[in-house]
Amino acid sequence: MHLQSDICIIGNGAIGKTAALGFAQVGLSVILLSPDSAVAAAPSPNWDVRVYALNQVAKSLLAKVKVWDALDAARIASVDAMEVAGDGGQDAGRLSFDAYGARADALAWIVEDQNLNQALEAALKFAPNVRIVTGRSTRLSVDGAQATIQLESGDTIAASLVVGADGGQSWVRAQSEIGIDYRPYKQRAIVTNFSCDRPHNGIAYQWFNSAQGIVALLPLPGQRVSLVWSAPDALAETLLHEPLTRVAERVSELCAGQLGRLHPLQPEAIKAIPLALIRPHAITAARVALVGDAAHVVHPLAGHGMNLGFADVASLLDTLAERGAYRDCGDARLLGRYARARKEQVLLMQLATDGLQRLFAADFGPLRLARNVGLNLVNKLPVLKRRLIAQALGKRG
Repeated sequence: MHLQSDICIIGNGAIGKTAALGFAQVGLSVILLSPDSAVAAAPSPNWDVRVYALNQVAKSLLAKVKVWDALDAARIASVDAMEVAGDGGQDAGRLSFDAYGARADALAWIVEDQNLNQALEAALKFAPNVRIVTGRSTRLSVDGAQATIQLESGDTIAASLVVGADGGQSWVRAQSEIGIDYRPYKQRAIVTNFSCDRPHNGIAYQWFNSAQGIVALLPLPGQRVSLVWSAPDALAETLLHEPLTRVAERVSELCAGQLGRLHPLQPEAIKAIPLALIRPHAITAARVALVGDAAHVVHPLAGHGMNLGFADVASLLDTLAERGAYRDCGDARLLGRYARARKEQVLLMQLATDGLQRLFAADFGPLRLARNVGLNLVNKLPVLKRRLIAQALGKRG
């Protein structure tokens, strides 16, 4: 069987699904290639341990493709403020942001992975011009007129543009012979959920600790929080194999009891995600564009990996929407425009997250003092704080 479309998206995560809806909305024919035919899990009343802090750009894009209002609003929490602390006990530096000062409805919205993907899958069932194909790709070839994807089944898919939304170990990126710079952080993100004795009041907390990593508590609806602990590998292994009640005690101690005692929401519901910096040498190739983790993987300390992916999709949609009737979707000039549009924001986020991770991982007395002084200084400089908030919200300039 030979299939033909304007765009073929490889990858069945939230970024790929959103891209499919966006391209279909502007009248392009789309094939969404999923590597397996796994049946979507039924909605669970339990809180998903994988959550995303979506910013205004992500929210606007999801609203544009008519998904935001389809999310279960009762399971979304807004981040109204953020408190960041360095290490050093009472002498630790402090940095705070709030939505009021940013003149925004919220700094971010905490959304579970299952909530997001279920809404996207429901929307795809009714999307015009979208065909979901299941199969494993074996070869990507490109000629002047189109890109062709060979499947294990022997079927082929031809498209003007292939969008790689297939994650950090991207097959599309490898087939396009795009090299990468790769550096493991020797950390894993430990994620789980707790209830807390004290209300969080919509505040996201983050603590930097040179010995034990970076601990973030993100607000969930009610007196619940989601933990993202970027822990050194050895500590991460310990956390994974000890009772969640003990993990809760550790977090409470590290956070100086900010939210009172923490209690596991679900017994043994904990996951670990290896952390690394991945910088591809390009995000485009002949008739290929990369989005999401295929285009960049950053440290989660700022919570913006998913937001960068949604910004990729928004930028690629804008570029193709303005292409004119005489250019096809894979035109090299269009792809060059997309790459230039994404270069600055992605580079800034890579430098910021990697630099902060390196800075706070160093257990050196004078450096610890300097970084705490730096946090306090930034907290007192409104111009710099506004620029940081603008970056967090996904704004430019």
